[in-house]
This record gives sequence, structure tokens and C-alpha cells, in this order.
Amino acid sequence: MGLISVLVSFVVILFLVKFYKNQKRSINFPPGPMPLPIIGNMHVINTLKPQKSFMELSKKYGPVFSVYLGAQRLVVLCGYDTVKEALINNAEEFAGRPVTPIGIKVSDDHGVIFSSDENWRVMKRFTISSLRDFRMGKENIENKILEELDFLVEEFRSYKGEPFDCTSIMNAATCNIIVSVLLSNRFHYEDRRFLKILKIVNEIFELVGSPMAMLYNAYPSVMRWCSGVQRTLLKNVEEMHAFVRETVTIQRKELDVNNPRNLIDSFLVKQQEEKPQLFYTNENLMALVTDLFAAGIETILSTLRWGLLLMMKYPEIQKKVQREIEKVIGSAQPQKSHRKEMPYTDAVLHEIQRFGNVAPNNLKHATTQDVKFRGFLIPKGMQVIPLLTSVLYDKEHFIKAEEFYPEHFLDSSGNFVKKDAFMPFSAGKRSCAGENLAKMELFMFFTKLLQNFTFQAPPGATLDLTPAVGLSCRPLPYKICALPRV
Repeated sequence: MGLISVLVSFVVILFLVKFYKNQKRSINFPPGPMPLPIIGNMHVINTLKPQKSFMELSKKYGPVFSVYLGAQRLVVLCGYDTVKEALINNAEEFAGRPVTPIGIKVSDDHGVIFSSDENWRVMKRFTISSLRDFRMGKENIENKILEELDFLVEEFRSYKGEPFDCTSIMNAATCNIIVSVLLSNRFHYEDRRFLKILKIVNEIFELVGSPMAMLYNAYPSVMRWCSGVQRTLLKNVEEMHAFVRETVTIQRKELDVNNPRNLIDSFLVKQQEEKPQLFYTNENLMALVTDLFAAGIETILSTLRWGLLLMMKYPEIQKKVQREIEKVIGSAQPQKSHRKEMPYTDAVLHEIQRFGNVAPNNLKHATTQDVKFRGFLIPKGMQVIPLLTSVLYDKEHFIKAEEFYPEHFLDSSGNFVKKDAFMPFSAGKRSCAGENLAKMELFMFFTKLLQNFTFQAPPGATLDLTPAVGLSCRPLPYKICALPRV
């Protein structure tokens, strides 16, 4: 016991020395709760839903405050005005991505999500350019979405109105859209290899956002010995990379540099052109494809699942959407151009994204230099959380922020109204590279499904709007009855 007491005392003294050094260096550092030795502020933060704790802390410490996760200091930004000022008005200063133990395991500064500096800039430019090319080119992604929706509608019809869980089917359908961009391919929903890829991608996403990952980032030297999170994460990342390598090997043999068929082909063309090879490396390709699989599935899937759940919860809203679909689209195929003629449906989709809040904590940013921000000095390299929950639920901009209320996006005449505080894809330099594709997918999936089905809860089922735990705000598992309309 004597030795343990000495070790504990030593750790506490080291923590206090580090804490007071930090305080001395950062006289104008944002305020926050007093941290405890070793655990920091973990005792006041809900590790399952940290956004709730951050919202409460902002009431006491203001819209810019600090917390300690273990020995890690972070700055949290709350409210639309604060987040906008950081991500848009000071975009370059807040455009970094922190180096974290989990981020290193996933991508080691490759790809587009966890990378930083010039590598990130090159990968993001390439991603945006490629997505635009394959959205607008001869292999029009709109047609690919419509093809996929025909398969999805038939799958829903096969249940003949009986209850079923749509998660795995919707997962496969949304994944096939990003697969078409990356591989010029689609998989059958029952394809074992496809189902394995989906399982791997979903597990990576869940692990990165889990409480164990938060603890691993806070205490990497301890958690690597008593947590399986890094082993499971590494195993899944390696399996995903093996799939990508196999795909790339095939596409490299078939590559026509004058006619790239998909994003991987485009990357391989850039790889041949780049001399010396600095950015278009195999490591960046592995990480980029993994990033796009994860980002291209999770946000769309969770938002659509929120959409169907909310339509069952509020059948009168579902009917109004269906009436607008009948008026504008009829029995024709939904096109992205229909959206501007459908203000109510557009408002409902925006409110689904706002209320669903699928990225509640945003991904962490980092300051690229010392920043003077709202009277505080935030040092270079500081981890920053621009809290999207506080933006999408900002009562200054959404009068019924806690409710599902499509009228947030409508004026008194029923016209669609844009809201600056609508930031489901984040904002600034680190906003989602696939935002335009995601918007198209959401509109076409949502309208096609409500054109063909009326969604009801199974008899006796309770519709719970409580979100599940994780990096994204997913709905809890539920079943639907898809009653054919045509």
C-alpha cells in the first residue's frame, strides 16, 4: 500500500504542476470547471452523450469554455454566433485536426477526415473535384441513385406491409451510392462480401465515437493494456484496407488514363502524373476510400432512419409531404430539380436533419496558430469542439428547438426559408466534402419512398425519439410497416 500511495501522490503532483503551468501560460485561456488529478473533468461529463454535458457547462461558463478529458485540454464553442465566428470568420485559424491516438490508429494523418496541413488540403480538393465530376458527368450519379431506389422499393414491397427493420436494407442501399462513385459498381443486398464491408465500416464508426475511444484518447498508455478498442479498430481498418488494395490492383490493370471510370481511377491517374510522389500515395488512397465509405454511409443512413421514424410519429406531416409529391412529381421519377418546387418537403427534410442532429459533437478541430478569440487566447494546436448540437438547437434561431417543427424553415406564406444556423454538415474549411451529393441522396431517397409507401408503426409499438449512443445520433432500433401506395 505504501508504494501505491507514493505512486498516486507522484501522479497527482505531476498533474498539479502541469495544470498550474498551463494556467500560467494561458492567462486569457477560456474558463471551465476545476479539473481533478488524473481524471480532469471526466466526473462532470456524460461520456455516452457528452453534448448534453457541454450544453449544461456553457450555461455556467459561457459560449467559449474549456474542459479537461484526463490531462487533455479542450476548448468547446457553443451557439450559432460563436461557432460561425470560429469556423467561417476565422476559418483558417480553426481548420486544423488534432493528432489523437485513435486518429493515428485509423489513418495516421492520411485521407481526408483525420489528416491535416497540406495533405488534407490536397485530398479535400481532389475529393470535391471527383465527386463533382461523377455527379455531373456522363455516368450521372442521379441516374445511379434512381437505379438503386428501384431495387430498394422492390425490397420494401417484398414485406407486403408486414413489420420489418429497415436498417440493414437502407444501409446497403446508401452504401451502393458511394460504391458507384468509388468503384463503378453495385452489390446485391445479400452479397456476403458486401455485408462484411458494411459491418467493418459500421464498427469503425461506432468504435471511433464510443466512450472507450474517448478514454483511449485521454489515457492511451493505460487503455492500450486494458481495452480492446485499439485491437478491434486496427483489425477492422486492416480488413478494409485489404479490400481496397484488392480493388485497386484490379482497377490499376484496367486503367484507361483518358477515361477514368470512378474516383479510384481518378486517383490512380493523379498518382501516375505526380512526380515525385508526395500526396497521391497508396497510403492516402487506402485512408481516403475508407473515409468516404464511412462518411458516405453513416450520415445519410441515420438521417433517413430519422425521417421514416418521424413520418410515422407525425402522420399528418407525412400526408402533407405526399400531397406535395403528388402535385409536383406525380408518378414520375423524383429528380433533384423537383426540390425547388417543393417547399414543404424541403422544409421537412431540413427539419429532419436539424432535429436528428446526427453529428452532435462535430469532429474535433485544432487551432493552426495562436488565436485571439472573443477576448481569450487559444494557443496553437489546441483541440476545439465546435458543438453542432448548440447550433442546431439554438433557441435564438429555432423557436421550438426541442420539437420537430418543419415551420422553422417556412414563412407565413408557405415558402421555404433558409436559416444560417442550419449546419448539419458543419461549416468552413472542414465542412463535409460530400455535402452536395448527400443533399441529392436525401431528397431523392425520401421522396421516392414516400411516393411509393405510407409508413406506419407496427400495432402496439411505441415510437421513441430518444437517440442512441455514439459518435452520431442514430435513432434507436425500430420496425416499420411500409404500406404500398401505388
